[in-house]
Amino acid sequence: MGGGRPKIVVFSTLFPNAAQPGAGLFIRERMFRVGQTLPMTVVAPVPWFPCQSLIRLWRPHFRPTVPFREKQSGIDVIHPKFLSVPGVCKRLDGLFLALGSFRVMRSLKRSGRMDVIDAHFGYPDGYAATLLGRWFRTPVAITLRGTEPRHSRTPALKSRLARALGDATRVFAVSESLRSLAVQMGLAPTKVRVIGNGVDTLRFYPLPRAQARAALGLPDQVPVLVSVGGLTERKGFHRVIELLPALAREFPGLVFLIVGGASAEGDWRTTLEQQVKALGLEHVVRFLGVLAPDELKVPLSAADVFVLATRNEGWANVFLEAMACGLPVVTTDVGGNREVVCRPELGVVVPFGDPPALQQAIEDALKRTWDRGLLRAYACDNEWSKRVAELTGEFAALVQVEPPGTRDVELEGSSGG
Repeated sequence: MGGGRPKIVVFSTLFPNAAQPGAGLFIRERMFRVGQTLPMTVVAPVPWFPCQSLIRLWRPHFRPTVPFREKQSGIDVIHPKFLSVPGVCKRLDGLFLALGSFRVMRSLKRSGRMDVIDAHFGYPDGYAATLLGRWFRTPVAITLRGTEPRHSRTPALKSRLARALGDATRVFAVSESLRSLAVQMGLAPTKVRVIGNGVDTLRFYPLPRAQARAALGLPDQVPVLVSVGGLTERKGFHRVIELLPALAREFPGLVFLIVGGASAEGDWRTTLEQQVKALGLEHVVRFLGVLAPDELKVPLSAADVFVLATRNEGWANVFLEAMACGLPVVTTDVGGNREVVCRPELGVVVPFGDPPALQQAIEDALKRTWDRGLLRAYACDNEWSKRVAELTGEFAALVQVEPPGTRDVELEGSSGG
């Protein structure tokens, strides 16, 4: 490494690919911006086990075939396979992930393309990354993104998560709540730093409402709610849908726009469509499917309130994207949500699992006159450039730290680390 430009290897099992273009967009959004400044390669391993193709006979979308190597925005993205049996031995995923990635990481190290391993999620990715960092004498950063609270409550995984955090050279958390969790698990407070996600205010900005509504075929005067995210239980679209009969009586003509599709956590679209039909809400709920980032500002500009009744989040980029389009946010008090929606003029945060409170918050938000300019200004204060500057500085500092040196492997033709 020279010239203060460390070569970063982003390491994550959740990353967009040709077969799953919507997976891990928030990781690519963050790290490819860093990649505009620092040399970068992505290693995004994919799970595999013998005969898994047989499962596709009744589950066609199960673990689709992913190319070994891709080029995305000029950056190499490599997809080695690692052994992972669905629902079995999750405590071994971290080890198998490291072993499956060994050859690719060794090649990158030998060719001088790996000064820092940048892992996303504490387990299994962070655990595997710390093993690889030890084997290849390379500093490791782990970014906590929201799965860690669940893993910290799972006895079989808690110790592995704690070990990953302890062995990492640096830990980033996208929210203060995740930083606090890491400290509670024994991590030194000085070792973990909060660097939240940002928003692209050149991509997300308010369109004239009449124009946005016309593009979606929406009447000009009706109240409109919008939710965006993977169609999974965690995101809570069903929690909003169950409130719509009462809300529609209070707000005639109400429309609820749902943007999103299948994700790594599953696909609840059929379940949600059945719920809508059972409640007789076909005239209220509109499923818009997956939209490209450049298209998302249309429904955000057309709506009056953004709502997400989520069960867990790290730092939800979509809140800032909504605010950049002038939308207030109604959401649940989980993860880092209150850190994003941190002032009353930005929206309302309600307890999770309290439907009356959620309904009242939505009603109040629809009746209130919001300062759209203030919402936009808050989003602009959280623009990506600030986050990228912090991250590039941290990565440059990491290469000055003595890397882990025990249990390292012999790297023929390599200068080590």
